Amino acid sequence: MRTACTTSDGTPAGAGPGAGADGCPAPVDPARWPDVARLPRSSALRTALARRIVENALAKTPLRIRQEGRRPAGTSPYDDGRPGAPTLHLHDPAAFHRRIGADGLIGFGESYMAGEWDADDLVAALTILAARVDALVPAPLRRLRGAWVHRRPALERNTPDGARDNVSRHYDLSNDLFALFLDPSLTYSSAVFRALPAAPGDLTAAQHRKIDRLLDLARVGPGTRLLEIGTGWGELALRAAARGAEVLTVTLSAEQRDLAVRRIAAAGLGDRVTVELCDYRQVRGSFDAVVSVEMIEAVGAEYWPVYFAALRRLVAPGGSVALQAITMPHAGMLNTARTHTWISKYVFPGGLIPSREAITRESAAAGLRITEDTGYGDHYAETLRLWREEFLRQSEAVTALGFDRVFQRMWELYLAYSEAGFRSHYLDVRQIRLVADGPVSGRQR
Repeated sequence: MRTACTTSDGTPAGAGPGAGADGCPAPVDPARWPDVARLPRSSALRTALARRIVENALAKTPLRIRQEGRRPAGTSPYDDGRPGAPTLHLHDPAAFHRRIGADGLIGFGESYMAGEWDADDLVAALTILAARVDALVPAPLRRLRGAWVHRRPALERNTPDGARDNVSRHYDLSNDLFALFLDPSLTYSSAVFRALPAAPGDLTAAQHRKIDRLLDLARVGPGTRLLEIGTGWGELALRAAARGAEVLTVTLSAEQRDLAVRRIAAAGLGDRVTVELCDYRQVRGSFDAVVSVEMIEAVGAEYWPVYFAALRRLVAPGGSVALQAITMPHAGMLNTARTHTWISKYVFPGGLIPSREAITRESAAAGLRITEDTGYGDHYAETLRLWREEFLRQSEAVTALGFDRVFQRMWELYLAYSEAGFRSHYLDVRQIRLVADGPVSGRQR
């Protein structure tokens, strides 16, 4: 049995960044984090196979591995002769490999949440892994992928009720939490900077630059009837109304809706902006412009045809749709589509990042044509870096809001994991303009 200061195999535990004042790991609340508090079942054979796969994968990278207890002989990632390379510190190697043996990459993330491993430069380590994601496991062993991955829970399908629950689990955590690490505009999507690398003081101007580019893509000006799908905390609606547009903005987050309404009223723009707690499938009307910022990732592949059909139905003849969307390689998207990942389990339930190919196909099927498509992946990496650094600086304030050590490690890993995806160019973010291609068909109506 594991004690407070021993690892899963009974050896003394090291004091990682999550350790308490006595050098022991802080306890994990089993009611809140059941799959982090306990080690999953994994046979000795399965765990040994996971260890071998992990060791062989890491041997192909410049990463260094330092683990407490026994050190495997003859495996290059455990060789200290890699000066300057990012280092993974395995505080509990047995638990680390057991979790991966049971749950694959979900176990990798839960092991970090439990404080069983750390990195001296988390983003650099994850960037190395993300850049080699397709080559880490030999092709013959990829056939074993089905033994480690889990299917997405049926309850997380983005039906109207399911989408509301999925959105609430992330965006209704606490407005005060998001305010701790976002800039004063409360914009929770990629900024567009004048120059990289960015400084913290650049973020608000860069968020406004991003919003203005989207409004320009959608041709928003005085008198424009604008629909925004995904309100956030209202900054885009505020800037559109300041241009003279009449804005309807819809969201499924009650917390975001309430704060957005207050911000719009405080700006004196309540007569130009209406905020509704409403699913995009329920919106009716005709709009000169439709804007949706990083909302397609929450739609789910099953409902992409419905989403693009709604865009086509809602945009008036001659109007424009402006999307900002995170994208990933098409093959990676296909592998992820039915897989329950660490991100979908803990951060974005029901979410799936589309590929550019999927966006092109689904929009064309709905009668929408892409006329502009620009990428800003490096800008998202910088945005995430600024958020992550501020989140870590605000650790005491996050704790005061009631978010424990496990949550904070989870959130740090989420921000670092996302940043690594953009730094490795595995992920991108696109600003896309679409226009209607022909009359609305019966299917689109």
